[in-house]
Amino acid sequence: MQQQKLFDGKNYVKPRPVLKWAGGKTQMIDILVSNMPKQFNKYIEPFIGGGALFFELSPENAIISDANPELINLYKVIADDVNELIEKLKEMKNDEEYYYKVRAINPDTLTNVEKAARTLYLNRTCYNGLYRVNKKGEFNVPFGRYKNPRICDEDNLQAVSRLLKRATIIHGDYKEVLREYAEPNDFIFLDPPYLPISQYSDFKRYTKEQFHEADQNDLAEEVKRLRNLSCNVLLTNSNHPLVHELYNEFEISVHQTKRNISSKASKRTGEDVLVKVEPYKCNIIAESLELPEQMDKFPSTRFMGSKEKLLGYIWGVASQFKFDSVLDLFSGSGVVSYMFKTQNKRVISNDYMAFSANNTKALVENSHIVLTNEDLAIILDETTPSDEFVSNTFKDLYFYDEDNAFIDVVRANLKKLENDTKKSLVLAALVRACLKKRPRGIFTYTGHRYDDGRRDLTLTLRQQFLEAVEAVNNAVFDNGKENASLHGDALTTEQKADLVYIDPPYYSPLSDNEYVRRYHFVEGLVRDWKDVEMQWHTKTKKFKSYPTPFRTHKGAHDAFDNLFEYHQNSILIVSYSSNSLPSKDEMVTLMKKYKKNVDVVSVNHKYSFGNQGHKVGNNKNTVEEYLFVGY
Repeated sequence: MQQQKLFDGKNYVKPRPVLKWAGGKTQMIDILVSNMPKQFNKYIEPFIGGGALFFELSPENAIISDANPELINLYKVIADDVNELIEKLKEMKNDEEYYYKVRAINPDTLTNVEKAARTLYLNRTCYNGLYRVNKKGEFNVPFGRYKNPRICDEDNLQAVSRLLKRATIIHGDYKEVLREYAEPNDFIFLDPPYLPISQYSDFKRYTKEQFHEADQNDLAEEVKRLRNLSCNVLLTNSNHPLVHELYNEFEISVHQTKRNISSKASKRTGEDVLVKVEPYKCNIIAESLELPEQMDKFPSTRFMGSKEKLLGYIWGVASQFKFDSVLDLFSGSGVVSYMFKTQNKRVISNDYMAFSANNTKALVENSHIVLTNEDLAIILDETTPSDEFVSNTFKDLYFYDEDNAFIDVVRANLKKLENDTKKSLVLAALVRACLKKRPRGIFTYTGHRYDDGRRDLTLTLRQQFLEAVEAVNNAVFDNGKENASLHGDALTTEQKADLVYIDPPYYSPLSDNEYVRRYHFVEGLVRDWKDVEMQWHTKTKKFKSYPTPFRTHKGAHDAFDNLFEYHQNSILIVSYSSNSLPSKDEMVTLMKKYKKNVDVVSVNHKYSFGNQGHKVGNNKNTVEEYLFVGY
């Protein structure tokens, strides 16, 4: 934090709140200051009210806002037209008749300076400095009968003006302000309308709108978002059970305070709760490390959820630990397993999709076998009778007739190869050819509507296959380890390793995670459509999806719990998305049940990487990729 002193000539003038504000935090200043971060970027206070902490800190870079338009107008006028405001205030007098005359004025008929003068005058001379309106929205607090209220404190107004000139002042909803301006390393102070229990009933009267329990729930969710954004937050509220429930994962302290707002002496004491929210502390250095040249030989293609663009950061995180073996539980495209193989780790790769497991059998488990010209001659033999299953079942759906016929030829000849690894290489090449031949690399639609004429789409499937064979052959290498590829359920595998990498299907109520629906054709191809339940009535001729717990929030929650428990003695790295459920906080809580240390590295969807500075949770980006690290 940088605090710039405000000088009036040769003397330092410390700005003070210009309003009497019931519920103001003047009496909690020492507590607030002792709990705030020592260093921060911006100061943001979206329920500015009387601004006691803001004036105490006098921050150089601040965003202040409120939903009360008259309050914000006052602060803007002080910033821009303080001398004119002072002249107006000097004309106003502490007289009951005059007070009610000013109170009766419709503020909509006044200039901004006149409105500001009216607001400040009524505040200084009304009963207890309340802001309260009736059902018509009219200010209705009675005259205060004070002997000598300070209506115009010229020196303080000038000091406050100098401070406000360097602040951004906004009239608006707190959530809109925070989502627009909050960034990593900012300090945010939240002093919302307190929960509406009896001893705090007057607090509800500061704005025309009430702040109900649902609003308190929304605020708590926003606080969690700010924590995830790497902001420091202090929040005050009443000592109410709901507050403790909403913020139970954060540091909470209770403080005795006076309630000068109440007319009854018995109600002039109360308890304020202070919630202290700090960003997740991450001991992991998040940086991208250069990968071996062998990684360039991986025959990549489009694949839902592929981590190809994150490999440098996954390795950057993993390389900070000492380990020899890796278990990749949801291998998908196989690119992460392959990356760990290039780092000379013993890799056990697993996936419940047959075509994914086949890919890692060909490129991870396999260390030296490639397809020869003799093998290709066998595979391409068009004289071998075929069952024409693809030609008949998928006619006019995904590929042209000659392409379907080629697939049937390869299927028929595959049986002639005696070596299982060579069969896997053929299927890996054929799957790659099929994916590249489809305009979007998926099989959820039929026809060629997305054909834009690019080279991949103009090649025949045979040509694509031959190019894929060359790519697959070039990717085969030996890292000196006994690697393995498994085709099974991640939740029931008994395999263990020093490091377990988990990249499961992301559950979100906004989108599906149906890998089978997208890739049913190549999945059926590798299975030769055996042991699948065809849905003949569907246009795409897909088959029934495999059961998975990651289709529901609770199912995913329980699945993660089981995985973390079973692999609790391993280093855990989990790839995840910010728009998925369980939420980030739930995931951290789950992992902390089994791991002493849990760090979170954030990566936004534009692939601006890191766990600090402006690169984390950029407010312009709505989706982030997370790496949860348990050790």
